[in-house]
Amino acid sequence: MCSLLLVLGLSACVAPQSIVTQPVTARPQQDVVTHNNNGSIFQANTAKLLFQEPNARRIGDVVIINIEENLSAVNSANSGANRSGTLALGGTTDLPYMPSFINKMLNASADVTSENTFAGKGQTNSSNTFRGTIAVTVVDVLANGNLTIGGEKQVAVNGQTSLIRFTGVINPNDIRAGNTISSTRVADARIEQVGQGAIADANTMGWMQRAFMSVWPF
Repeated sequence: MCSLLLVLGLSACVAPQSIVTQPVTARPQQDVVTHNNNGSIFQANTAKLLFQEPNARRIGDVVIINIEENLSAVNSANSGANRSGTLALGGTTDLPYMPSFINKMLNASADVTSENTFAGKGQTNSSNTFRGTIAVTVVDVLANGNLTIGGEKQVAVNGQTSLIRFTGVINPNDIRAGNTISSTRVADARIEQVGQGAIADANTMGWMQRAFMSVWPF
C-alpha cells in the first residue's frame, strides 16, 4: 500500500511536458571567405546588396514576432427519437358447454400502450486570445529558403517569473518593414507561456489531489 501511494505521488509530481521541442536560439555562423581584401572597403563576409532590406536571412539574425492569436471554436449537437405503440385485445364470444369462468376469460379485454422517448443535447465553446511581442533568432536556414526560428523571453517581477517560448518556420518574404512578422504567418508554430512563483502555485492542484483524481473511478 505504501509503495502504491509512493508511485502515485511521484506520478502526480511530474511537471507537464513542454510543447516546444526545437532549439530556441542559435549562434551566428562564421562566413567562409576564401580571400580577404585587407584595406578594401568591400568585404565579402559583411557585404549586402544595395537595395536589400535589413531583414533576417542568416542563422543568428533576429526577427520580431507579433503574437496575434485569436482562436474560437463552437460545437453543438442535438438528437431526438420517439417511438410509441398501442395494442388492444377483446372478445365477446360465449362458447357453449364451457364453464362460465372460461367464457369470462375469453370475453376479457386488454389494452397495452408503449412509448419510448429519447432527447440529447450538447454544446461546447472554446475561445483563446494571445497577444504580445517576442524577439526570436534564426536557428536554421532550410533548403527552400525558409527560416526556422526560435526564442524565449523571461520576465521576473517580485518572485513571479513568466516564461514565453516560441518556435516555428517562416518565409522570409513575409517579413514586413521593421523586421517584424505576424504569428499567423508562422508555420508549425509552438507558443508556450509558463508561470513560476506563488501565483502559479496557487493555481496548481495539489499533488495528493491529482493522485487521487487519476485513480478515482467515479
